[in-house]
Amino acid sequence: MAEVSNKQVILREYVTGFPKESDLYVYSTATIKLKLSEPEHEGSSKKLVLVKNLYLSCDPYQRLFMERIEGLSSQSTSPYTPGSPIYGYGVAKVLDSGHPDLKAGDLVWGTTYWEEYSRIPEPEGLIKIQHTDVPLSYYTGILGMPGLTAYVGFYEICSPKKGEHVFISAAAGAVGQLVGQFAKLMGCYVVGSAGSKEKERT
Repeated sequence: MAEVSNKQVILREYVTGFPKESDLYVYSTATIKLKLSEPEHEGSSKKLVLVKNLYLSCDPYQRLFMERIEGLSSQSTSPYTPGSPIYGYGVAKVLDSGHPDLKAGDLVWGTTYWEEYSRIPEPEGLIKIQHTDVPLSYYTGILGMPGLTAYVGFYEICSPKKGEHVFISAAAGAVGQLVGQFAKLMGCYVVGSAGSKEKERT
């Protein structure tokens, strides 16, 4: 099986303070085979999945993973490894799969790597996309992690009533701005807090 180019976004070194553009770099000469080998496909206990990444989400929590953190181990909570691609939420198309619930051609969202193609070692965290009548990019936002967090937090946990006051502590964030819209649609009085005047204006 021929190899193809696989452009990647790499963490240069662990970050201290405010991240700089130079903390990351684009590696353009990596390659990848677009099919899992037979042992990976059939014999691996991890059931790898090979995907083509279509959309990637840049989220505030990723800054935390740019520094060395002890005691975190899973793919979705481990700090990044210098010299390796960073990861985050994204939308991808399955190219090859050793997982029984995913097959070639499926569209998924979940944790993937910042590269053109990714081998996902923990595909249990990928969610199959059932509805394609909306832009796929929505699954990095309102139909993905931020949207689910906002929906569950507001409707299931907070469960306010029309006319009540709702305070949003991070109203300029991916989750907070959605909660604000949910609250307004319900007829609540909304007060939002943000970290700067610039954030308040946006």
